[in-house]
Amino acid sequence: MELDFDRCYRAVDSRDQRFDGWFYTGVTSTGIYCRPSCPAITPKRQNVRFFPSAAAAQGVGLRACRRCRPDAAPGSPLWDVRADVVGRAMRLIADGVVDRDGVPGLASRLGYTERHLHRMLSAEMGAGPLALARAQRAQTARILIETTDLGMAEIAFAAGFGSVRQFNDTLREVYASAPSDLRTARGGQRTPAGAGTLALKLAYRPPLHAKALLDFFATRALPGVDEVRDGTYRRGLRLPHGTGEVALTPAAGHVAATLRLTDLRDLAPAVARCRRLLDLDADPAAIDATLAADPALAPAVAAEPGIRVPRAVDGFEMAVRAVIGQQVSVAAAQKTLTRLLAAHDPVDHEVDEANGDQTPGQPHDQRGGAGGLRGFLSADEVLSLPDSGFGMPVGRRETVRGLARAVVDGSVDLAPGVDREAAVRGLLALPGIGPWTANYLAMRAFGDPDVLLSTDLAVRRGAAALGLPDKPTTLDGYADRWRPWRSYATMRLWRAA
Repeated sequence: MELDFDRCYRAVDSRDQRFDGWFYTGVTSTGIYCRPSCPAITPKRQNVRFFPSAAAAQGVGLRACRRCRPDAAPGSPLWDVRADVVGRAMRLIADGVVDRDGVPGLASRLGYTERHLHRMLSAEMGAGPLALARAQRAQTARILIETTDLGMAEIAFAAGFGSVRQFNDTLREVYASAPSDLRTARGGQRTPAGAGTLALKLAYRPPLHAKALLDFFATRALPGVDEVRDGTYRRGLRLPHGTGEVALTPAAGHVAATLRLTDLRDLAPAVARCRRLLDLDADPAAIDATLAADPALAPAVAAEPGIRVPRAVDGFEMAVRAVIGQQVSVAAAQKTLTRLLAAHDPVDHEVDEANGDQTPGQPHDQRGGAGGLRGFLSADEVLSLPDSGFGMPVGRRETVRGLARAVVDGSVDLAPGVDREAAVRGLLALPGIGPWTANYLAMRAFGDPDVLLSTDLAVRRGAAALGLPDKPTTLDGYADRWRPWRSYATMRLWRAA
């Protein structure tokens, strides 16, 4: 990443929060690195260096500022915009792939040699994949130290370290403190919520239109999987080492997250998936500025700044929701999805066959989260359902099954760091999946910020309501002015409808 010194220094001098996560400020006179909005006195120009990642700053011997907590800054929005190898690698590292599979596993997923991957990341991020993962482990360890009463050895392995010695050395290097000192310094703020439960704050770049996110999730909530209640979104999670549940409550400057995990090794991927779900790494100032330049969208942007794209914690779940939602209303899709879940968990759902209403029971199957909600069905679980469990036309049922088979055999990849273009091609090759479904998944499951669903009926109605062309071909041409944020324009057109 090319960092222009003058522009970066101006951002630091003005303590501009919009640039938190874009780059990090190293202060050679104090030996610390900060986020751009750090409230400390602005350092002299000759004492400042700028870094594209926290790992790069740590690599030259700088420690994290205890005042501004640069490791807790929002992630760079570049990794949503960029679909190249570096962008994919950063999403996979955030999801914990290096901790689970090592650098060889990351390189294999991306289709490059370890050496070439290290070269690319070092050139762009100032650090290789192992150093980037190490910086993330340090942050995970700090969260566990400050929010739990776990022993240090347990925290070391839960955070992904290979040994307690490595854990101690890394935290001393990154935070200039022993792990026990970090716990002492923050001792009064631990959350006594029970084993496996953590409370943390997920930062974002303001503004955030929280009501739009909660409304979107509320209208699509599934009993036993997710719900919106009292300004909080709760959902079950299916994670690499087990299950979990999260409660997300938007607040000023952050989203309060309460996580219940069956395995604490899943903390980093759980946090990454929750951030992705709420689109917390977006740059709303840049997005809104582009969309507001169109007079047709300007009033909506002014009235509702900070609209995000609700994304996904599970690519397969989103794919099934998309297929079942083809050419039917949201309410009809909800009813069908509820029947699908009831077919797998008959004890957990009492379905009134006369009207399709359901009452969630007490979940106790293998997917169960710690607090009652659980993740969506896996591809194997969908394949195990009888024909009667689908409650949909035969063609759509076979499309869902074909999708599940493709995920099981690996011919379709729906993981966070997927090659978006390859994934869309793989989806379009499946019978029953067309451009709308593939593009909907590109927007919500793969995080593509530049998707316009011009054939979507609600999008066309929203366009007409705003006085825009409502025929797909003419709307596609008009929407070029919204690049590279057409996914956010799609959200605004849906709201206009």
